[in-house]
Amino acid sequence: MARYVVGVDFGTLSGRAVVVDVADGAERGSAVHAYRHGVITERLPSGPALPPDWALQDPADHREVLRVAVPAAVRAAGIDPADVIAIGLDATSCTVLPTRADGTPLAELPEFRDRPHAWPKLWKHHAAQRQAERINALAGERGEPWLARYGGRVSAEWQLAKALEVLEADPEVFRRAERWIETADWLVWQLCGRETRNVSAAGFKGLRQDGRYPSVEFLGALHPDLPELLPKVDGPLLSPGARAGGLSAEAARWTGLPAGIAVAAGAIDAHVTAAGARAVEPGRMLAVLGTSTCLIMNSDTCHEVPGVCGVVERGVTAGAWGYEAGQSGVGDIFAWYVERAVPASYAEEARRRGISPYELLDSLAAAQPVGGHGLLALDWHSGNRSVLMDHELSGVLIGLTLATRPEEIWRALPEATAFGARTVVEAFEAAGVPVAELTAAGGLTANRLLLRIYADVLRRPLHVVDSDHPAALGAAIHAAVAAGAYPDVESASAAMGAAHRETWHPDPARAAGYDELYAEYRALHDHFGRGGTDVLHRLRALRNRARPTP
Repeated sequence: MARYVVGVDFGTLSGRAVVVDVADGAERGSAVHAYRHGVITERLPSGPALPPDWALQDPADHREVLRVAVPAAVRAAGIDPADVIAIGLDATSCTVLPTRADGTPLAELPEFRDRPHAWPKLWKHHAAQRQAERINALAGERGEPWLARYGGRVSAEWQLAKALEVLEADPEVFRRAERWIETADWLVWQLCGRETRNVSAAGFKGLRQDGRYPSVEFLGALHPDLPELLPKVDGPLLSPGARAGGLSAEAARWTGLPAGIAVAAGAIDAHVTAAGARAVEPGRMLAVLGTSTCLIMNSDTCHEVPGVCGVVERGVTAGAWGYEAGQSGVGDIFAWYVERAVPASYAEEARRRGISPYELLDSLAAAQPVGGHGLLALDWHSGNRSVLMDHELSGVLIGLTLATRPEEIWRALPEATAFGARTVVEAFEAAGVPVAELTAAGGLTANRLLLRIYADVLRRPLHVVDSDHPAALGAAIHAAVAAGAYPDVESASAAMGAAHRETWHPDPARAAGYDELYAEYRALHDHFGRGGTDVLHRLRALRNRARPTP
């Protein structure tokens, strides 16, 4: 009898569910449900305005995905729901929310609906950069041993910086929050009624190393009340693919799935994608190309990589050291340019041709010779995650003339993101973590110009995963392990992971041209990001002072 698992991927703007055959990973049906409130950046749904650099989400939007997308995927698959043996899920990270002891989000309590700090803070919430800088400075002064595991810098996107921001800006929310939890773990709690924590998020985003979080003494030196965070994040820790519990009767009604089936431990979206892409063997780096980019890799050994987002034991699979690096703006940068900067005449031309503005710009940019636009950009429109870990940096574009055309700027932007990825790969290899193979997954793999640029800039073959929903597939693979269909994530990935759709090979002539441009990128990168000037920080500070505080 055929058996199936369901994987659900909670992304930045929507959630997607897939029904997958346990035997071979074939995707039998899928459904996507957009979040009603998307990313909350300007004002809360109840009205209050938000300051700059905020990014929140509504937990009700996540529940709605379980009620809508999961039953729709099962219907699309045409299967009997009784044949589903497990469900697994992943979410963006660090997307964290304060709740009561029973899991009720503070944002859903009437007295907190108008309090921004009571809402889930999305990974791209960057308003805690000041707190991150203080954490970094104090950890460096004290010689905290865990700091080197994060490349020497803690991110504003992570759990501790966001918690300190809440404590300092709205201490009542901090006190009333009995739990402080990643969205993926909270959703698992909603499904099975049992609170658990996944090792990956605890390690990569919660700074948990060698069995413990940062000490009471360290937290107290940051703020006298910050040690109260530790009981709020405590809970049973589960490895990738572990069983968190059985699907509750209430969640069975939401999803239309059988009560009691296995619910897998929560997971970070990019990390489960490694399983979906068959990229869990040591040395196989996965680039998840989406609104942001995550670069994920396993290794048999622990190395300290400057600028890495973390190295965590059992962080990707139970039997290896997981590494993560990333870029906080990639697809978001392309969307910004199309939405804010493309001339009306180009949009009209795209409509006339019956194509999207993205496709028009790609077609116009594809024939340009490397370096022919005379431009260079820094891909920091949403700050820098790796290797600088500074979210108060901003985008830079140089080389403009009165003859510069929109498609030339367009090409310079994906080139900049490719240069950023090369910076990360070189940091890994310089630290003794070789990258033997590079695979790409995610929504941006539909862009053929982008893939060509990446292969040429990185000077290595780029394999592309053949899956429309690789993160949801990875979550389904974790579900299969939680149900006992496979002994571990590695064997489940080998059996169920997606094959390569295609492989892009670098062109020697274009690669040589990009070597020249990349050298200039590194010079610009270090000038603006490593002490040549702090003008980007000064400009951001001036902007924040000039805007009225809500």
